[in-house]
Amino acid sequence: MFNTARQIAAIPLFSGLSREQHEALSRIGVRRYSAKGERIFSEGDEGTGFYVVVSGRVKIFKISAEGKEQILHFFGPGECFGEVSVFTGRGFPADAVTAAQTMLLFFPRTSFVSLIGKDPALALNMLAQLSRRLRHFAGLIEDLSLKEVPGRLAKYLLYLSGRNGNAGAVELDVSKGQLASLLGTIPETLSRILAKMNRQGLIHSRGSQIRILDRPGLEAIAQEGKMLP
Repeated sequence: MFNTARQIAAIPLFSGLSREQHEALSRIGVRRYSAKGERIFSEGDEGTGFYVVVSGRVKIFKISAEGKEQILHFFGPGECFGEVSVFTGRGFPADAVTAAQTMLLFFPRTSFVSLIGKDPALALNMLAQLSRRLRHFAGLIEDLSLKEVPGRLAKYLLYLSGRNGNAGAVELDVSKGQLASLLGTIPETLSRILAKMNRQGLIHSRGSQIRILDRPGLEAIAQEGKMLP
């Protein structure tokens, strides 16, 4: 229980809680191990609880009526998903599949709601997390509808550099095909834009390794959301 409580203490969703609260959460959290490519849930499945990624990566996506996959987000260690089910009890709004070998903590809805009844501070933390998620998806909708692909790519590269704590170099943690889907484009278009950014001295890319050479230039493209000259 101590190890699980320590893992829970490192999760942003539960930051600021006491050791006793972390231990209470560890008593209802269920560890789940999944190989790469395993489905966690499908859109419309009953929302029986929510998940936290301990290690690995999870892909959240939707399938259009034409069968096209649109990736919404990738969740990594410390991030949670499926929280809406805790409050609504409705089905999951998208599909979730592991993108790597993954360990999850699953919090059953009934147990978590019971815990919230005894300790409302847990609900306040979760509402803050949901608010941040809402802002993220509002930004995603804005990017997909208002920005051209170079602006979306520039913003994503800057996001990766900030997340990894390295302003000069990033490593793509998904395939270029998945990144193209995440940015709402096709792999061929993504490859052309990467090549153009290389030629213009904005970045230097080699496989999954990308070094940011002109951060102000990349920031201007991300903010303006325009095509490359």
